[in-house]
Amino acid sequence: MTAPHAPARDPRPTRRRGRPAVVAAALASVLLVTLASVSAAPARAAGQPGPGRPVPAACPSALAEKATCYTGQDTNGAHYTMAVPHRWNGSLVVHAHGGPDLGDASDPARSTEDLERWAVMVDQGYAWAASSYRRGGYGARMAAADTENVRRLFTDRFGRPEHTYLHGQSWGGNVAAKAAETYGRRAGAYDGVLLTNGVLGGGSRGYDYRVDLRVVYQYYCHNHPRPTEPQYPLWQGLRPGSTMTTAGLRARLQECTGYASAPADRTRPQQRNLDDILAVTGIPERTLESHLRFATFTFRDIVTDRLGGRNPWSNRGVRYTGSHDDEALNAGVERFSADPSARRDLSWDSDLTGKVSLPVLTLHAIDDPTAFVEHEAAYRATLRGAGRDGNLVQTFTAEHEHSSLSDSEYANSLAALDTWVRTGRRPSPRSIAASCAAFDATYGTGCFYDPGFRPGPYASRVRPRPGGLAWPAMTAAQERAWSRIEGVGIAP
Repeated sequence: MTAPHAPARDPRPTRRRGRPAVVAAALASVLLVTLASVSAAPARAAGQPGPGRPVPAACPSALAEKATCYTGQDTNGAHYTMAVPHRWNGSLVVHAHGGPDLGDASDPARSTEDLERWAVMVDQGYAWAASSYRRGGYGARMAAADTENVRRLFTDRFGRPEHTYLHGQSWGGNVAAKAAETYGRRAGAYDGVLLTNGVLGGGSRGYDYRVDLRVVYQYYCHNHPRPTEPQYPLWQGLRPGSTMTTAGLRARLQECTGYASAPADRTRPQQRNLDDILAVTGIPERTLESHLRFATFTFRDIVTDRLGGRNPWSNRGVRYTGSHDDEALNAGVERFSADPSARRDLSWDSDLTGKVSLPVLTLHAIDDPTAFVEHEAAYRATLRGAGRDGNLVQTFTAEHEHSSLSDSEYANSLAALDTWVRTGRRPSPRSIAASCAAFDATYGTGCFYDPGFRPGPYASRVRPRPGGLAWPAMTAAQERAWSRIEGVGIAP
């Protein structure tokens, strides 16, 4: 990567706010006081960046001639990356990354890699800021707080943007939606939200299909754990202290199902195991391994490292269907009930109340094999249950991937959100689809919108637990009540 050009000017745009100078000065004073008490940007020695302040860094190659990039680490330990285009339009995108990545420390490469992946947003003239979060592992509120902190660090360094937009993809969609609910009502914080291929069902219900995969897999395969190995309840994902690796897990999955082999090379028992697992869980064959990996290693992180060994999941009352012998499956599959305090803590950390006061635009691949498109139905039901679905516009595309969508669509979605915020006119899925061609003329990555698509209810794809049909999964009243419990949630 080449070093970025030094900016020819202060990258803060001239803003036409129409505010009297006295009011602007007063707001600046309030902002500085707030930043001094909350942001990770202490005072600097003469000419030197203080702890937490961004310092110039190399941009990804796609942006080397177009932006000045910065990196830093805030006082909570979270690494972050920022980019300011040479032709800045005055607005900022604050990005929340997916995962969660596992590990004890913040990964300095993660936010830089995401800048490269979403370089189209900077190419469109938006400044960009993203946190790698202060540690790996689960914690939606922690990640939302780190995302808010990088916004404040950007504002402290470059001034208040004209508009600020949250963007989250995958688990980052959950994080960005949580940040919008938690910080979105603060004046001058955020103006709109873009959620792409988001995990929007929340933690207490959004992983139920992986709970089902874990128990159904073990019923057929009997090798995770093997009968000769120490036994543990499957809701743990993996026993504490296990040395199993992802390669070891893949080997067991291959042993049982032959998933990595051509169908002609699988044994008859392997093919039947694979057919039954896929039919019962509804998980696509191409992402079976990644879902089982989550239901192993990330479940262990959630249960062992974040919830002190308590179980937040249940499959009581679930009837599994689609196998060659449903009666035997339901009689033999492992059953368990959630610890109420663990479920409450996971819910408080990651479930959404729907009380968002900002315009929210979502973009989701209909054939997303990781965050099923029915997550969007859960999110709409959540906002409807909170009386806020008028703030939501959802769009869907005939794409088949989870980790990335068309650059033309990302640019188009951001422009549609920006126009909605600036004009107050709510777009329609059809108008958004129609505007994509102008961006595809630049990026040539395709426009695949299906403006007539509506996903089925979440329960049409993921078997609901008793009492699990009403949304939101956590009401605003529950959130307020639980907030008064000492130690509630997942520790940062």
